[in-house]
Amino acid sequence: MKKVLITGANKSIGYETARQLLREGYYVYLGSRDVENGQQAVEKLKAEGLNAVEVIELDVSSQESVNAARAEIGRKTEVLDALVNNAGINGGLPQTALGSDIAVMNEVFNVNLYGVVRVTQAFIELLKKAEQPRIVNVSSGGCSLTLNSDPSWKYYHHKGAIYLPSKAALNMYTIVLAYELRDTAFRVNAVDPGFTATDFNQHRGTGSVEEAGTRIAKYVLVGEDGPTGKYISEEANPETGYIPW
Repeated sequence: MKKVLITGANKSIGYETARQLLREGYYVYLGSRDVENGQQAVEKLKAEGLNAVEVIELDVSSQESVNAARAEIGRKTEVLDALVNNAGINGGLPQTALGSDIAVMNEVFNVNLYGVVRVTQAFIELLKKAEQPRIVNVSSGGCSLTLNSDPSWKYYHHKGAIYLPSKAALNMYTIVLAYELRDTAFRVNAVDPGFTATDFNQHRGTGSVEEAGTRIAKYVLVGEDGPTGKYISEEANPETGYIPW
């Protein structure tokens, strides 16, 4: 049975991704900053007959917590087949270039970028032992530098000086990570789940969590001929999924 760790998986898109991968036969380590919330999510999944899941206490903003999660999972398995870096925060609104609080920016980057780095570095040795390791960094189609510079883009006027830069930086990390692992069986991609209606955006999104979870799970499940080092938004580009950085 293949094993996957999903961060921030106790609700919304992370939870739905866990459900999708459980249905595909994966064993899921459900990362949750709050153990009680994570356990409630596990019980909901088990009520559906999806039993190959357990909660892992994991706060990606804390190196101590990441180290503890690595030790715990390391006691349970020698191999991790996939990592989904899903945990993220948005930093609230408004987010203007001239008025954003540096302290808030630090908090968002600490989760959305540094959290991904912490978790990836902590679990890379377990991933390297898998036959077809996969890393999916959950990004946003709204952080494309190219699209944000195009006045004809439909979201051109939807700018944010904290969240979007944090995800753009995550994209660059994904490029470098994929490059470093280019001669291996790894597939590493930045995937946009789409403009999904969750409490993350006050349910203003237009897509469902089911669709978002499917989009993320798809790039965990890709075969050896699947893409790597790509920025993927099937909402923005239904034909190929690839969008400009």
